[in-house]
Amino acid sequence: MSPGVPLNTHPLAAQAKAAGVPIIGDIELFAQARSELPAHKVVGITGTNGKSTTTALIHHLCHTAGIPSLMGGNIGLPILAQEPLPAGGVYVLELSSYQIDLTQTLDCDVAVLLNVTPDHLDRYDGFDAYAASKARLFAMQSPEHGAVIGIGDAASAQIARGLSARGEHLTKIAPGVCMDQRNWPSLQGPHNAQNALAAIAVARALGISEADIDGGLASFAGLPHRMDLVATLHGVAYVDDSKATNPESTAPALGAFGRVHWIVGGRPKGDDLDACAPYFDRVVAAYTIGEAGPRFAEVLKGRVPVVEQAGTLDAAVRHAAAAAQAGDTVLLSPACASFDQFSDFEARGRAFRAAVGALA
Repeated sequence: MSPGVPLNTHPLAAQAKAAGVPIIGDIELFAQARSELPAHKVVGITGTNGKSTTTALIHHLCHTAGIPSLMGGNIGLPILAQEPLPAGGVYVLELSSYQIDLTQTLDCDVAVLLNVTPDHLDRYDGFDAYAASKARLFAMQSPEHGAVIGIGDAASAQIARGLSARGEHLTKIAPGVCMDQRNWPSLQGPHNAQNALAAIAVARALGISEADIDGGLASFAGLPHRMDLVATLHGVAYVDDSKATNPESTAPALGAFGRVHWIVGGRPKGDDLDACAPYFDRVVAAYTIGEAGPRFAEVLKGRVPVVEQAGTLDAAVRHAAAAAQAGDTVLLSPACASFDQFSDFEARGRAFRAAVGALA
């Protein structure tokens, strides 16, 4: 089954369950085929936010160290659409909760949980069930295999406590660790410090040298639509963070800049922007778009200096550009899904880039 099919509501899923027919996805097929592949390792990365960046960074660190690797799962090509690696290779898999739900036997050599915050609750019977889905990645592991867990939220910290018997095979990533990120141009901000720490822990578990780790962190180019500098026009930076589809992932983007013209909205995953509130003092003006536009305009009124219901992304870019001054940042970080106006977050990011291009 495709992970996009909702297990909790689709009638065929219910019929299969009633008939005792296993429901699996492509990651489980990969797991079952592992015994026939050349000797290799698997790294699995899950979490509400930061999965794609961390997955791509680990893949890049392997490449820097000369280790054959493939990146797949919830990013890029499906893993089954790629040629198997030679002996000694590393499969680096981004795993959504939906994919984990369809997987039964994936024993990751290193499993990573970055964080767990409310998301996708339409697919689960509450937040605890969503967190339990993430935790299954570790339940499928052999106990001597490595676990790397960010403990910046209560749910992840509880999962880490449940694995305390693993001892040296468990690495906890504490929040707020100060790091010198000046040499990592594509890994700025506190959220990327956490992503980098997780990737470093994985790289060490894979035996990658400190020199190769340092070189890989410095040369990592980042991913499109994730804090992606599109252009600088008349001293104003235009940043595409379309991948930020919930308030928790938008908050660190707001915190990364001094004066922000914030484009926010889309199909909401909740009624509030509380996770972003600590950084409202960075917001010069907010331009709301999409289904969430009217509600978010109400939420932000009186909390940021200017709030405008722009409605569309094109209008938001034009109005932000007219108001922005040199040194400001126009930031698309919507805190919402894209499906009200776009096919996916990539299409939304491309539309932002096109709108910025039209300004020039």
